[in-house]
Amino acid sequence: MERFVKDSRTIQRFRSGQFGPHIQLLAEELSRQGYAPHSIHVRLCGAHKFGQWLARSDVDIANLTAGHAAEYVARFGCVKRGDATTVRMLLDILLEKDIIRQPVVPNKTEREVIADNYSAYLLQQRALSPGTIEWHHAAVRLFLSHCFGENDVILSAIGPKDVSSFVRFEAARKSAASAKQTTSAMRSFLNYLQYSGFLKRDISSSVPSVASWRYANIPKGLTNQQVNCVLESCDRKTAIGRRDYAILLLLARLGLRSAEVGGLTLDDIDWTKGTVSVCGKGAKPSRLPLPPDVGEAIAAYLRNDRPTVSSRRIFLRIPAPHIGFKRPNAVSLVVKYALKRAGIHTRSRGAHQFRHALATDMLKNGAALAEIGQVLRHSLPKTTFIYTKVDVDRLLPLAQPWPGGVA
Repeated sequence: MERFVKDSRTIQRFRSGQFGPHIQLLAEELSRQGYAPHSIHVRLCGAHKFGQWLARSDVDIANLTAGHAAEYVARFGCVKRGDATTVRMLLDILLEKDIIRQPVVPNKTEREVIADNYSAYLLQQRALSPGTIEWHHAAVRLFLSHCFGENDVILSAIGPKDVSSFVRFEAARKSAASAKQTTSAMRSFLNYLQYSGFLKRDISSSVPSVASWRYANIPKGLTNQQVNCVLESCDRKTAIGRRDYAILLLLARLGLRSAEVGGLTLDDIDWTKGTVSVCGKGAKPSRLPLPPDVGEAIAAYLRNDRPTVSSRRIFLRIPAPHIGFKRPNAVSLVVKYALKRAGIHTRSRGAHQFRHALATDMLKNGAALAEIGQVLRHSLPKTTFIYTKVDVDRLLPLAQPWPGGVA
């Protein structure tokens, strides 16, 4: 405790408070997760105030529940002080020491049970990836709420009209790509219902198609100048700047997807052979050459900035707790902030535009579509065809005069 709090009277006040010796365990856990001494001091103060509130409310520690914690955070908690995180961490410590009882897990709703059973089917019978299963799980819950509202769910009563109504509703508020994912989830769920005996006939053909023409859009990538501006926007004198620079280089030089960058581990890089292993779509592994500048950027981050923690992820949060990125869009947020720093305004703010930029640049330098598809790891050649639309110089000679002439 003395490492984080200098005043002996404050230490005594903490130890004589409602949480007594357990606050020392909290300090040790905060230190283990990489919090700075000042941050630990602030969070210990927050835990002590939580204990004072419990005492004023006549709540004994043995009767402490997650409900009390939620009430305190809602009424007095501060995001900047990290009160919510501190209180959750303290509850976990008390649970582990059997000071408080394990909270009762609320019963799942009927919709959640159905969606869980469907997810188990997708995992066991279809062997889908966790990300795809999560998407289907959410789509099914939305569908059941749309069909039945607050009423009881009767799976055998689901008909084509219910399916069409839901797809039209989703298509009106989503992009064409997201709506197509919804229709895919619905066909899969209806097949599951028939497989499980809830539906007597196959109605998956009643799922309407979403209007989406292949090759209708042009890939929106950054120019070489914009890519360089984004890379130069990283302050490589700071830990965050060096980390973000390494992330952006992986996107720009190798055309990796955001989830692929966020999922890289220390074991994925072979420094001797100069390669990096990537787990792509459908958990398909690939081994790619590691360009020298990318390797140097990653090595600089690992040597100078990456905390020594148990996590094997390469890229970690710089502020404590030092863990891998929690959300799939974390890498896209790095891109978003880099674009803002560089003063570049684009319709897309995500990481995929670096992938488009790499393909476009390769095409301009004479690379064949097959070579581009190999670099981007496209499983089908037709996926790469869309990049033919960005080669304006080669397309111009093919353009025919406008029949009506020039006005």
